[in-house]
Amino acid sequence: MPTDPDVLNQILDTVRRYVSERLIPAEELVAQTNAIPDDILEEMKEMGLYGLSISEEYGGLGFSMEDEVRLVFELGRAAPAFRSAAGTNIGIGSQSIVISGTDEQKQHYLPKLATGEVVGSFCLTEPDAGSDAMAIRTTAVRDGDDYILNGTKRYITNAPKAHLFTVMARTAPERKSRSISCFLVDAQTPGITVGPPDKKMGQSGALTSDVIFENCRVPVSALLGGEEGNGFVTSMKVLDKGRLHIAALCTGIAARLIEESLSYACEREQFGQKIIDFQMIQSMIADSQADTYAAKNMILDAARRRDAGENTTLVAASAKMFASEMVGRIADRAVQIHGGAGYMSEYAVERFYRDVRLFRIFEGTTQIQQGIIARTLKASFEDTGTYEL
Repeated sequence: MPTDPDVLNQILDTVRRYVSERLIPAEELVAQTNAIPDDILEEMKEMGLYGLSISEEYGGLGFSMEDEVRLVFELGRAAPAFRSAAGTNIGIGSQSIVISGTDEQKQHYLPKLATGEVVGSFCLTEPDAGSDAMAIRTTAVRDGDDYILNGTKRYITNAPKAHLFTVMARTAPERKSRSISCFLVDAQTPGITVGPPDKKMGQSGALTSDVIFENCRVPVSALLGGEEGNGFVTSMKVLDKGRLHIAALCTGIAARLIEESLSYACEREQFGQKIIDFQMIQSMIADSQADTYAAKNMILDAARRRDAGENTTLVAASAKMFASEMVGRIADRAVQIHGGAGYMSEYAVERFYRDVRLFRIFEGTTQIQQGIIARTLKASFEDTGTYEL
């Protein structure tokens, strides 16, 4: 259910001030140290930001999809590492349990994920299985009352700080969705090795690493939903929702980039006048505004449809594809508006230019979204003989 509008507006106002007064001033420190200060993480937990999408029954805020994207629009104005710290608990780290967990699994994990006491991490990608999720090689072999996990997961967000891994593993050799199961694995379980944090192009402070399972023994009770074969379907549902979240994040960053561009253009003078008065600068800012406005409304429409119970695979893929490509264009324009200064690390647009490149890759690349969109339209047209926007 949507949050009461007055309550939601109060929360959004609080987050907006927190982003401006606390997070943005800390961006440079995060960039230099590749870590978010512990006191900021604790503040974010106290604000309930780790439990946006977890129901009030389990200690979360119980936000609808529309509520969630509206908040992420605000949170996205700061460096993406801050959103990433809570992002796995909001999305891929908790939603598998929300969607497919047993009552016991929900009661055990969701309250701890909602408060940030437990940091979740979603282990799907592997060295030879990225976009082709069906190609995962990590295995889970039944051995009495346990399963034994073996395999390597790659680029796993928040793995260095995770307490709980949601692990996709193959429980049958055939290449089909029912061959993949999902396991809830305590990070301290013997047989788990977390690699060093990856060195990335951008997104300092948002840590990823390999997670290696070597004869890692977990009880049958770790099997999500208490049954084999629901891992692939569950992960696709989780990613479907996550794409709207990432699209909203891209849109929040786009708004920040426009703000940075306006600030610089209204101060910088060339040829005896502010560069904001040059038509070519105005054109770049105008294009950025139109792109952001379009993305925002796509996302809100898709979120409302999801809240209404519609199948949103098509619109979520469309929104994620458009927003992630859009923010890349805006970051490029922002650097161009700043000129030489835009290539210097002391300006935020240089950092965001590198940060946003990832959004066209994770939660499904642009090309994967194109495939989803085309296949969904094809199936619909073959079924009805018509196309409807």
